[in-house]
Amino acid sequence: MAPRLGARQAALLLLCAGRGPGARGYSTAAEARALSMEYQDAIRTLNTLQTNASYLEQVKRERGNPQLQLEAMGGFLERSGLKVEDLDQLNIIHVTGTKGKGSTCAFAERILRNYGLKTGFYSSPHLVQVRERIRINGQPIGKELFSKYFWQVYNSLEETQDPCRASMPAYFRFLTLMAFHVFLQEKVDLAVVEVGIGGAYDCTNIIRKPIVCGISSLGIDHTSILGDTIEKIAWQKGGIFKPGVPAFTVPQPYGPLEVLKNRATEIGCPLSLCPHLDAYEDDDKAIILGLAGEHQRSNATLALQLSQTWLQRQGYRDIGEPKDLWRNCQLPAGSLLPLATVFRPSLSMLEGLQDTEWLGRTQILHRGPVSYYIDGAHTSSSVQACVRWFRRVALNEDKPTTGSVVRVLLFNATGERDTGALLKLLQPCQFDYAVFCPNISEVSSVGNADQQNFNVTLENILTRCLENQRKWNGLMEEMSDDMWMSEVQEVGHLRKHEGLRGRHLLYVPSAERLLNANSLVFPCISHALQWITQGRDPEFRHPPAKGLHQHTVAASGAVLLKEATTVQVLVTGSLHLVGGVLKLLDQSLSQ
Repeated sequence: MAPRLGARQAALLLLCAGRGPGARGYSTAAEARALSMEYQDAIRTLNTLQTNASYLEQVKRERGNPQLQLEAMGGFLERSGLKVEDLDQLNIIHVTGTKGKGSTCAFAERILRNYGLKTGFYSSPHLVQVRERIRINGQPIGKELFSKYFWQVYNSLEETQDPCRASMPAYFRFLTLMAFHVFLQEKVDLAVVEVGIGGAYDCTNIIRKPIVCGISSLGIDHTSILGDTIEKIAWQKGGIFKPGVPAFTVPQPYGPLEVLKNRATEIGCPLSLCPHLDAYEDDDKAIILGLAGEHQRSNATLALQLSQTWLQRQGYRDIGEPKDLWRNCQLPAGSLLPLATVFRPSLSMLEGLQDTEWLGRTQILHRGPVSYYIDGAHTSSSVQACVRWFRRVALNEDKPTTGSVVRVLLFNATGERDTGALLKLLQPCQFDYAVFCPNISEVSSVGNADQQNFNVTLENILTRCLENQRKWNGLMEEMSDDMWMSEVQEVGHLRKHEGLRGRHLLYVPSAERLLNANSLVFPCISHALQWITQGRDPEFRHPPAKGLHQHTVAASGAVLLKEATTVQVLVTGSLHLVGGVLKLLDQSLSQ
């Protein structure tokens, strides 16, 4: 049976082949419009896979049996036209972890690209366009390539439907299949593959013979799927280990490290512990990273080990000189694992680390008086790292000699995360205003197909924003109560010390206590940024709509924001929120 093509798809194929009515007379603009229509059709069709009810039921049944899940993925792979054995050709680096796995992959991919290799890179989630998830040589595949491979895989699956089983894979599974097709047919030299969730149950774990595996820092996340303790989560992550395939991890707490060690022993995987980045540095020269934040140093160390091992197993020679292990490195106390061999990174490695870019992670955009500090942190440990980074780069900046600095938090969180705990970690940043909104760029969804999420309703996500605001206000009230008690105690001390007992000493609450509810909720990111920037961002000149927010805080805050010498905005809590912000601030990302 021939693949079924939509009218737009068929017209585009005829156009590309030089056939069809008036094909030779099409202008470049017309071809571009046809390609754009084709791409949008692909994205809309892809989005329908978000709400495959039969698949959701299947996941519930299979959750306790990873073998069933891998068999299901294997079935989809075969229906798409590939076999598991075909994936062996991709020379894969497989990486999981709770935080930092994307950054680790980005470092490793950039290093290996410096060796003249054609790289593939599969990651999630995307920030602006879904094409970002599948990259060749560091760049998202083009719309034409995306459309070509999307319809190739989709049609293969559609014409082999089985009425007795889930007929189409869900969103992430489909994109994983598509990435394998892209990398194989585009003949990449290697593929860096980031795990979606967990490891043992993840659909990327259909990979059977990676070249090397890595596990970045572990923490608590996705507890309903992975377990409610860090040890249970470590067991899931260790599921990517393969017999005889070297693996590396970064320093972890004792409990999860013991789990990883036991998993590696059971599977027959040689697992080593990465030393701190200091061990790779010369005394007189620090390694410079393209990604900011102290936490990126452990990600860089893991990337160095992954890339060097890949090069070594592929027969490359310029992979760094061995270094005296004990000169700059000590085995962590109570370590359960052997320490990975330390080496002096090659020039290609050093340049790769320095040139790495990974949008939405410790990213800074300066736009006139408005500065955006953007980090998609969404777990307790990653938010703590974000706070350390923000306090270092933003709070320590030189204060203007005249005028004021207004500091704003733009926050959202998704899923089952404890937003109260995350918001509490953000309190030390001393925000003047906290703004909450859904991960929706515009109220109108037109042109936002890449960022549509059909798994949640608008009512649910707005309710979540209001709940986040309530939690923030409660935390601020607690903080001001603590300040109030502290000031009352200080007044009491003054009365006693200065002999004022019996007199009526008036206590006036601090300004912080009076202004503890400076928080707002907006229906979309665009409205939130319009209020925060007040037209002062040269690249985001949308004037605030009249009546954008009727709350008194919005009116008083607008005055302060317009008059401020500097406006500092921290965007965090969700990579999807970060993507929506970047879409509005940098139009080139949508091209």
